[in-house]
Amino acid sequence: MAAIICLAIVAGTIALTGCPAEGENRKKKTATTNALINIDSSSLINHLAYLSSADMAGRETGTPGNQLAREYIVKIFDSLQLGKAGDSYLQTFPIGNDSSNQGTNIIGVIKGDQYKNNYIVITAHYDHLGTRSGDIYYGADDNASGTAALLAMARYFKEHPPKHSILFVAFDAEEKGLLGSKYFVSHAPIPLSAIIANVNMDMVSRNDSNEIYASGTKHYPFLKKYVDSVQVYTPVHILFGHDGEKTGIHDWTNQSDHFPFHQNQIPYLYFGVEDHADYHRPGDTFDKVNKSFYYQVCTMITAVASLLDRADMLQQTGTGQ
Repeated sequence: MAAIICLAIVAGTIALTGCPAEGENRKKKTATTNALINIDSSSLINHLAYLSSADMAGRETGTPGNQLAREYIVKIFDSLQLGKAGDSYLQTFPIGNDSSNQGTNIIGVIKGDQYKNNYIVITAHYDHLGTRSGDIYYGADDNASGTAALLAMARYFKEHPPKHSILFVAFDAEEKGLLGSKYFVSHAPIPLSAIIANVNMDMVSRNDSNEIYASGTKHYPFLKKYVDSVQVYTPVHILFGHDGEKTGIHDWTNQSDHFPFHQNQIPYLYFGVEDHADYHRPGDTFDKVNKSFYYQVCTMITAVASLLDRADMLQQTGTGQ
């Protein structure tokens, strides 16, 4: 009987190996996922704790707390020696008609070893709702979780150089109408035709059922196989939908920073949990994050991003050629 072939990812590379029986695979899910992709768990959790702390005061665009978060992200980018898309990591943009009211995107670059002029853009928004009526809206899940994951992924890909170039973009003013991502796409530091995929993370740390959605595969079906390849190795239950695939289920297509990419026909995967009781409430705090689930989600997303990077076929399927 011919050996069953499965996809294994080790240290950011793809290999075809003999695959054990499905039952045995499932018993080994947690251990295997941790072996596949080693993101640093302590720095991941430390990033999340700091970005969702009271010092940030909810990180609303234009506030001192937002500035503190921005300075922290820049410090991490600088410590990792990420490249810059211009003279600075910062991309400022206007909020409304008042030129003194600005938001700031933060952009870091890792150049690819093989496809330097083709980019995967990994994104998360770092702003939240700030303080209202004396209550801090901490935004641990929304979206300190995605921002901390982005920082951990930047460290991973710095240590495991990608084939494609990767832009890591922390968006500002998502909560004000996707203003940061809209500005980035309309004033991109690279040609939009060079972007082959967007991986967006928004609310990735809390779900009582161990579930997270990978949304966007209805619009870009070829991306589904990359998520499916990782599912067998992770204890996280990855669901598909929230992209108009199923009637009556809320469509997330225009609900986060992947939308401006989609409007420009750039394939995207959006990872996020469904709304929980603390969504856009002061109770969205660090102590309520399931740290094990969060780490497993982040390793899973990093594995998917690594698969996308290692897939030569994206050169034909995406918009990069």
